[in-house]
Amino acid sequence: MKKIVGVLSAAMILYANGINYSDSPSLEQAIEMVKSDNLEVKAARFDEQIATEDADIANSYNYGSLNFMQDVARSNDAGNVFGFKLTSREATFGDFGAQEFMTNFMAGHPDYVTPPHDLNYPEDRSFFQSKLKYEVAIFTGFKLSSYQNISEAMKKMKTLDKDKLLNEKIYQIRKSYYDMALLKYTVENLNIILNNINTLEDMTKNMIKEGYAKNVDLLEVQAKKGNVTRLVNQMTSNEKLLYHYLSFLLNRDITSIKTPDQDIKMPSINNDDIIANNLDIKRATTGLEIRKNMVSAEQSAYYPTIGAFAEMSTADDTFLGDADKHKAYTVGARLTWNIFNGGKDSASVQKARIERLKTQTQVELAKKGILLQVAKIKTQIQSYDDDIASLKQELKLADQIYKNYEARYREQLASMSDVIIKQSQQIEKILKLQEARNKRNERIFALENISNGDR
Repeated sequence: MKKIVGVLSAAMILYANGINYSDSPSLEQAIEMVKSDNLEVKAARFDEQIATEDADIANSYNYGSLNFMQDVARSNDAGNVFGFKLTSREATFGDFGAQEFMTNFMAGHPDYVTPPHDLNYPEDRSFFQSKLKYEVAIFTGFKLSSYQNISEAMKKMKTLDKDKLLNEKIYQIRKSYYDMALLKYTVENLNIILNNINTLEDMTKNMIKEGYAKNVDLLEVQAKKGNVTRLVNQMTSNEKLLYHYLSFLLNRDITSIKTPDQDIKMPSINNDDIIANNLDIKRATTGLEIRKNMVSAEQSAYYPTIGAFAEMSTADDTFLGDADKHKAYTVGARLTWNIFNGGKDSASVQKARIERLKTQTQVELAKKGILLQVAKIKTQIQSYDDDIASLKQELKLADQIYKNYEARYREQLASMSDVIIKQSQQIEKILKLQEARNKRNERIFALENISNGDR
């Protein structure tokens, strides 16, 4: 029963995550898998978590620090023993040699010169001090808040890095799926041509028997058959390589997939959306935020810093002996203000301002560069659309011409060389069409990757 419950629980978790680990995952399922299972994405998430902890560390300085200190010592050093007694509020006049002085005084010869033996040669003493101390920065010239803002911006930067990596992996997944669809389409067409060649081979053999064809015609057909077979084998090998690459991306063995349609619709994306969503621009803008806070952090050197502390302690020659009676407290504050350091602060602030201006220029440059890249990609897509439309018509014509020449060969109105040439043109159009579709799809994926739209 426990095993059944465990299996059902695992199934519910997988269902809740929306991931169906089937043997032939669809594109949508593969995208979910890469989000949860890709090792590079997992590593990026760890970087994001580390940045979150760094931000928490920076924020923790707002609350100060509370420390407990326990001192344990034993000494016969005169200064230590007297200090121990004084700290534990047990010092007496006798510790100063008062008894020796009074004895001599009462005897009529007071001794002001001889060092008192009890003060200089005390018996050894144990010392136990328990102290609780709280320290907090009250004002740091805005340095602390500036570094907190920087740590939050670094956290955001790591999140953007993770999102950029994830988008890149999704781009690779989508491209691989559509490449696979085009490969299968090309293999199907090549297999149709291979079947036509087999038919042509059989027909040529029969015509040789009847004396209407020559052996050289059969050799031409068989040579073309070997050429097409080689192309099919190359495409099949490319399919295997794609499966290996998908297995790497998804961190699991992939031997088959549900291929999508061969062509993708042109996305409707405007420049404003691209500027608003592009992760590179977001990263550059976040870098600008960091630079602005760095200027504030450097300017903090112009201000004083103020810190406060409070401590409570108790001391005795035994652990926590007479703790309430021997307790003590100290509270205080300190202001530190650097008046002059050779102009270093001014130079540091100026350097931070220059770096901020440089980053601001880089943000503007990134925006213009992205828009230029988008315009280039859209132009390339339009060019490939035109090529694909033209190649489709050329392929239809090549199919018809091949069929016509095959029929003319049957009637001995065309040579086998003519038929093979027309078939080669047919294959050439198929491969060019696949290449154009591949390039068009890759450019569309690149456009979507730049826009960083929802996946």
